[in-house]
Amino acid sequence: MRPLLLLACLSPLATLLPTTASAAEVCDIPPRFGLSPLAVNIVQTACNEHRLWYRPFIDRDGRVASISATEAEDVHLADNGMVAWQRVVGYWRQSGTLSPMGDQPGASSCMAPPGTRYTDTDCRAFLIDNPWSAAFISWVMTRASVPGFTRSPRHIDYIRAAYQNSGPYRMTDPAQEKPAPGDLLCYLRDRREALSYSGLVQSLGSGAVTHWKSHCEVVIAANMGGDRTLYLIGGNVMNTVAMRKLSLDRSGRIELPPVKATASDGMERGCTPGREEECNFNRQDWAALLKLVATSPAALPPSPTTPPPPADGMPPGPAQPLTPPRPLPVSPAAPGSVPAPARPPSSPATPAQPPVPLPGAAPRSGG
Repeated sequence: MRPLLLLACLSPLATLLPTTASAAEVCDIPPRFGLSPLAVNIVQTACNEHRLWYRPFIDRDGRVASISATEAEDVHLADNGMVAWQRVVGYWRQSGTLSPMGDQPGASSCMAPPGTRYTDTDCRAFLIDNPWSAAFISWVMTRASVPGFTRSPRHIDYIRAAYQNSGPYRMTDPAQEKPAPGDLLCYLRDRREALSYSGLVQSLGSGAVTHWKSHCEVVIAANMGGDRTLYLIGGNVMNTVAMRKLSLDRSGRIELPPVKATASDGMERGCTPGREEECNFNRQDWAALLKLVATSPAALPPSPTTPPPPADGMPPGPAQPLTPPRPLPVSPAAPGSVPAPARPPSSPATPAQPPVPLPGAAPRSGG
């Protein structure tokens, strides 16, 4: 009876204990074995920024589950140092994508140092009016030292480069290829009809693609612990740096959600209380998976102590032995000239005499 009584006493306490362990944050898990150094750099750079913005995310159902700070707010981020809107300015500046936007209102104010009321307000208006998701991706690639990446304020520029097999990425079909950390998953936006991968390839091949609106996010992890979930991080998602979750099938490929429906006039049907099925931020025209093919970060510039290479670009050869200079020829004296008298030899130097110590002084020792 005593064992049964003990179990009866413990059973109410058992209900108070947690039944499952809390899930680990994807960005806090060490990179998996076999991941290239370049992919690790990309993932860690994106994850660090996601932590800085208080880890907002979109769940697998396409619903916004968390959001804290946004692009133009004058609030401190998680490091309690950088202000939100100034951090976004850093994405523009440090990626080299702000200069191409110089003709846009407010861009010149973002080039000025903060602290002036007029330029600060003007710059914050620029951040609201201009999408900065491509600037964020370009900034991640810059910080991760990705070689040959096409930094641009438009995603379509490096999508085109990947289609042309130029740079560190190759464009593939997201419905066929498996995503891996360091890849980029992209969708086309603000179009009357969905194109998907085949339509995008056809348009790129015909040269019809100009400044198309698009969006790309960094693949952080896939199928962690067999959870059949793809984890992405992108900038300017809900006006912040957010994570997105997508579903994977058993083989590890993306279960692409259906594209949002369009009306007969070609306009996209919006999310309303009467059409909750449209309220899904994951229902996009996912048209390209850019696979990372580069494996090593770009080489750092030589240190100042390293001698610069020769001007001709050739490596320095082995040191050659020094040859003594040949004696100059002595011209014979002209006839009838009187030779100059020879200089008398100098007398040998007289050796220095040791100093005579003063009476009563002790001799000085060396060292």
